[in-house]
Amino acid sequence: MSAEIKITDLHLDVLKEIGNIGSAHAATSLSQLLNRKIDMYVPNVQLVTFDEMFDLAGGADETIVGIFLRIQGDVSGSMFFMLSIDCANHFINLLTGEESFDFHRMNVTDIGISSMQELGNILSGSYLSALSDFTGLKIHPTVPSLSVDMVGAIISFGLIEVSQYSDEVIVIDTEIREEGMKYSDSIKGNFFLLPDPHSYATIFQSLGVL
Repeated sequence: MSAEIKITDLHLDVLKEIGNIGSAHAATSLSQLLNRKIDMYVPNVQLVTFDEMFDLAGGADETIVGIFLRIQGDVSGSMFFMLSIDCANHFINLLTGEESFDFHRMNVTDIGISSMQELGNILSGSYLSALSDFTGLKIHPTVPSLSVDMVGAIISFGLIEVSQYSDEVIVIDTEIREEGMKYSDSIKGNFFLLPDPHSYATIFQSLGVL
């Protein structure tokens, strides 16, 4: 972890609470977009090593759908949202009705790709907005980029800067569930939050938990 601050359970609890508030905002936006009731949950926030991060995403050689963006403003860093190809296909089917859309076979359309980017916009924007509200800091995301590749290929370049100072990352579990949907059918993904080293102290000082 950054030499400036040691992440504790208290810090993770605060981030989980912010994540729950952000997910409530995201659920409202998704419900309006899909015209159906959507619930979102943040069941867990944890601090893991880079190796554990790869494992959580399915392994470095697992092909997944990844959304990457940079965090800008009073704090900076990188954020990834990763989900399995099956979960990504399911979300696009919910949004567009395109049952033939399939990242496995790269049978994709522009509207499907745009739908995944919009999911990235909604999720990251809602979380960072909640973080901004709590801290009073100006925080905003860049336009998200979408990749379908192996986990290692997607996230390795995002680790170049932070790996000089840290070997850990904050993981925010996310579940998206349509009303009445079984738990086993939830769309599950992971946010990987990698603040640049100097930003840890800025965030937690603003939250009053430094």
